[in-house]
Amino acid sequence: MRTAFLTTSLAIAAIAATPLAAHAGQESHVEIRKTPIAGQYDKHWYNYLADVLEADKELKSDLRRATDAEDTREAWEEYENELVDADKDYVEEMRDRNFRVGRVTVGD
Repeated sequence: MRTAFLTTSLAIAAIAATPLAAHAGQESHVEIRKTPIAGQYDKHWYNYLADVLEADKELKSDLRRATDAEDTREAWEEYENELVDADKDYVEEMRDRNFRVGRVTVGD
């Protein structure tokens, strides 16, 4: 059972690392996390990955149905908003568990 969970988890992580590669034509992207906050591979990390995969799936579907440039722009805008929301929710869950996102400040 644990091996199946680990295998599934690794497959999800591998798939989540590639969504933006499928959309290389887009100029700007919201950064997708490649590693969990504080190295914590917990349900919140996997929920985040699932949210990223769902956003990617919806984008592909929306782009297939797009009939003009405005539809395409709206699809990308929705995708980026979903990624921002997924990251915000994930960071908030981790903060509630006293894990902080590291930030480096250079200068005064």
